Parts: sequence; structure tokens; C-alpha cells
Amino acid sequence: MKRIIYSLVFLCFILPLTAKSYELKSPDGCITLGISTGNSVCWTLSRNGVSLIKPSEIALTLADGTIYGGKTAIRKAQRRSVSQTIPTQNFKRATVHDSFNELKLCTKDFDIVFRAYDDGVAYRFITHKAVTIASETAQFSLAGDWPMWVPYVRGKGTFEKQFDNSFENDYMHFSASSWDASRLAFLPLTVDGPGGVKLCFTEADLLNYPGMYLNIPDGGTTLQGVYAPYPKDVIQGGHNMLQGKVKTREPFIYKGSAAEALPWRVVAVAEHARNLAESDLVWKLAKPAEGDFSWVRPGKVAWDWWNDWNLYGVDFRAGINNDTYKYYIDFAASHGIEYVILDEGWAVNKKADLFQVVPELDLGELSSYAISKGVGLILWAGYWAFNRDMETICSHYSKMGIAGWKIDFLNRDDQDMVAFCEKAAKTAAKYHQIVDFHGVYKPAGLTRTWPNVLNFEGVNGLEQLKWSKDFDIVTYDVTIPFTRYVAGPADYTQGAMRNAKKDNYRPVNSEPVSQGTRCHQLAEYIVFDAPFTMLCDSPSNYLKEPECTRFIASVPTVWDETIALDGQIGEYVVIARRSGSKWYIGGLTNWEARDISITLPSEIAATAATSAELWRDGINADRAACDYKRESIPLNNPLSVHLAPGGGFVLVLE
Repeated sequence: MKRIIYSLVFLCFILPLTAKSYELKSPDGCITLGISTGNSVCWTLSRNGVSLIKPSEIALTLADGTIYGGKTAIRKAQRRSVSQTIPTQNFKRATVHDSFNELKLCTKDFDIVFRAYDDGVAYRFITHKAVTIASETAQFSLAGDWPMWVPYVRGKGTFEKQFDNSFENDYMHFSASSWDASRLAFLPLTVDGPGGVKLCFTEADLLNYPGMYLNIPDGGTTLQGVYAPYPKDVIQGGHNMLQGKVKTREPFIYKGSAAEALPWRVVAVAEHARNLAESDLVWKLAKPAEGDFSWVRPGKVAWDWWNDWNLYGVDFRAGINNDTYKYYIDFAASHGIEYVILDEGWAVNKKADLFQVVPELDLGELSSYAISKGVGLILWAGYWAFNRDMETICSHYSKMGIAGWKIDFLNRDDQDMVAFCEKAAKTAAKYHQIVDFHGVYKPAGLTRTWPNVLNFEGVNGLEQLKWSKDFDIVTYDVTIPFTRYVAGPADYTQGAMRNAKKDNYRPVNSEPVSQGTRCHQLAEYIVFDAPFTMLCDSPSNYLKEPECTRFIASVPTVWDETIALDGQIGEYVVIARRSGSKWYIGGLTNWEARDISITLPSEIAATAATSAELWRDGINADRAACDYKRESIPLNNPLSVHLAPGGGFVLVLE
């Protein structure tokens, strides 16, 4: 049941074209937004009187030279306060408390809306008519030369070249003034502010507009928004001829066909790093769903590609064929796993035609078999192939019983590609199919607007260990809960049963291993947010590890409640999640062995049993990473757990 309490106060007045100042505070009074208008529109941000963002300019420059946010005559200012509880779908908590104060500055041609929450701020432009935007000015002028966690675009070159990327890279940690001005960073980006305060920059309600990159151009401390221009000429190319390669671009970033609310520019503000790990600010700012999505089924999926279709102990030749996929389906059905994916290889290579199925497969037979077992089939599709005729593709395969799509190699976030994502979501929803976007930018609210979109990649996940020799994924794992996951769920693809300590790891494409301990992999099913979660390893490997497999298969993928208990960026993280009456607590550490003391908050302690199930690193996990121990322990509060280097733990309370 939705409970809504609105308190509306409208202040309407005509102002001359002179400097005018406004102040907007968060409901708890801790965060203050300052806005000034006149010859330009600037904003500031402080928390408890401490400056975080100095005067920063915002504006839209239209193709005809008009500047929205230049010399601005404010016709009226409207204020409102909202406090409401919203039910969610496929999320990390069953309800979200949405409480904010809002200021809307209205002009003849556009509005600017500012919001202040207890955990962050946001602003957006709303156009009153169709416009073409040549550029957008979005400044975030840090009040100090603070350290930041930066995901540069992988690869260098001109900004034009950097706009073509997979939105996957490690995080670099350096002070703002050390930014390489020749490089762009994608979102989210987190800053270590004063006194332990964290700032995380991202965007929300991104539907028909280019995504934002960040850059510091002059060695200063002002982050600037950068946007890919609209593509003019796009040709088929890239990986297996499945990408749309931009040859030339227009001299504008956005072309509108009507009045439109542009994306929110979001700054999450956290007193402690752990607060970022439970943020729902992007979800709150996204457009609510319209229509009935009760048919959408979140869950886990048995994945073929990471383990290279490697089965053993079977009497058929493993590979892309019906026998192999029936084995995956049987494995999924016997463990209550909702889906099996047919990744790259089921359609004829380099044809970008989803109706050309390889002769080794009978998709109709496979789909019927999967349906008889209560398992849904997901098909992998390259962007170019899916975009050629998505209506016919979705219609055809929905009649066959295919449950959804993993759409890959988008590799852009200009307006055309962002619009494609919503079109794909809408078309798939028409045929009751789910979507998992890969080779794609971070989520920015689409999972709320279209709940059949269950996941986004935009993460440098476990697949990298098939080929990356120098990638420290263990440290990355304790960085992304405070950076990438602030934006929304991520298809990280965890679950490796072959595990290696730091100096034993090496990339192996056909029989890949993870970095870190077995319990590190198990804990990722709790720590990482993903309504659609992969089991990356081979069914043969899982069947050799029945205890761990039963646990992974039983872990929910959506939650009634989420509480981040502790953590420091790049060091460790502890997150608790509740499903029904059962609490799961997961913890990860970097390559430093660590003793973690868990103090259960009252909402957990009051409902917990007197004993708990603990999965922890075994005594020899620092030597043999697969070593773990599962035990029933008395529930002390606080509770102490030892983590091996690259380790993890899971605590289950019921």
C-alpha cells in the first residue's frame, strides 16, 4: 500500500534580470544547496556548514546559440516538500522512503529543478519545447583537492575515440589536480571529501539524452561534464560485426522532438563510505513504471560462456549443441535456478542475423525442453543484430517460449544508443521478455522505469579473469560497492569454483579461475546487487561442490531490506540483506587478512535466532584459496570473523 504525504508551498513572483540567490535544505537540515541566477546559473553544496562544491555553472547551449542558464530571468520559483513510501519491484528493499525538498526555477523557455535529500542532491533541466542542444555545461567544482576513485575510459586518444568504449575499467585513486586532462571518466565517480564524507557523482532518469562523462581539463579541481555528439553516420562493424561504429557525428549532442525533462545530475552525499553502499538515490529519481510487470521473474541463470561450455563426466561432446544445453537445463532445474543462457555462438558467426541459428542447435526443441523443466531460456544478441528488426525478433522468439535477451556490444551512450535501450526494453516488455544489457553504460534508472530490465553490465567483472594478467579484481571487488553499485545493479557474473590466491592466479580462457577465496565468491552473492545473477562456472564444477552450489542456488536475488554495516573503499565491505524472515550478511576484504567485528543493529538482532550459519575462510585459505568452513555458531553481538587475504564470509540468520 502506498503512503504519501505531500506538503506543498508555492512561492510565485516575478523577478527582474538581476542576481538572485536561493537556498534549499535537505529534510534533516544537514545538506544545503545554494543557487544563484543572473548572468549565469551557479550552485553550491555544503554539509553541516562544510563546503563541498564551490560555485559551479550549469547551462544548455542550443544549436542556434541560445543559452539556457545564461542571462536568466526567473519568472517564478516553486517550492515543495515530499515524503512518501514507495513499493518497489526487483530491488534491494521492498519499499523506499522518498523524502526531499524541491525548488523549481521557471523561465519562459525552460525550468531548472533542484532537489535536496538527506543523502544527496540532484538537478535537471526541463525544456518547454523541442530544442537541439549543441552542448551542456555541468560543473562540479570541488572545494578541495581531494582524492577520488576514477574509472577512466579504457584506452586513450581523442575524446571522439573514447566515446566508443565498453564502460569497463579499474578504478584509479588520486587527487583531483592529478587528473589526466586527455582522458574521460565514465560514471559513477566517488570522491573522498573532508572528515570522511563521500561524494558520488552519477545521473538518473537517462532515457533520451547522451550519458555524461567527466573530465578535469586544466589541472584544477572542477569536474566538467562531457557528452558524445549525436551520431550522423553509423556502420556495421566491431566485434563479430555486431556493433554500430560511428563514422561521423553531428555538431550537437541532443535533438528533441518535444518538450522534455532531461536527466538528473546526481551527487550522492554520505557521512560514511558504507552509506554509499546502500544508496537508492538513482532509483528514487527515475521515472516510475507504467503498466503491469507482475510477470517479470528475477532469479539466477546458469551461464555457458565463462566456463567455455566445459563439461566432463558426460557421454557426449560438450559444446554448442542440444545435448550440452539440455545438461545445463537439467542442472538448473535440479537446483531451482530460474534460467539458462545461450551466449555468443548460438547464431551464425558474423552474420548479425538472429534468425540464422547454427545447425547444431534445435532451438524449438530446447525451449520446449526447458519449459517442461520450469527453466527459462535467455538468448544472447549483439546490438546490431537485435536492432535490425527487434519487433520481429521479439515476436518470433516469444512464440517459441524464449524468456528474454542478453543484449551486448552497445559500446556507446550517445542519445541514439540511450534511446535504443529504452526501445529495446519497451519492445521486449510487449512480449513479456526480460533484458540484461551488456557492453553498456551504467544503469541510470531504466530498471525502475522498465522493470523487465533486470540488469546492466558496465562493470569490470569476473569475465576479465579469462584474459587479464594484471587486473587486481579482489581490490576492485571492495571498491565497486561504493562506486559502480551506487548507480544500480551490475552483471558481475560471480560464482567461480576454481579459486586462487594472489600469486597462484593466472588467466586461463577455457578453465578460468577466480582471484581470492571460495568464501569471497560466495559472499559476492550477498554484497553485489543483481536481480538477474549469473552462476559463471561449469555445472560439472558445481556438481563436485554440492554444499556451495546448494547455497548459491538458494540465495535470493531481490530483497526486502538492505543495510550496509561497515566498509572502507578499496579495503573491505560488510552488507546485510533480508528476504522474508532470513538475514544474509556478506563480507569481503582486499588482499589484506582482516578480523572483522560485526555489530548487529537492533532491526537484525531483534529478529535473529540464537545461532547462525557461518561460511568462513578455512584455516589454510591463505595457501589453498578453495579452503572454507561451514559451521553453526552461537550468535554473539558483536561477532568476530577472520578473513584470509582476498577472503570473505557469509552469515545466515533466521
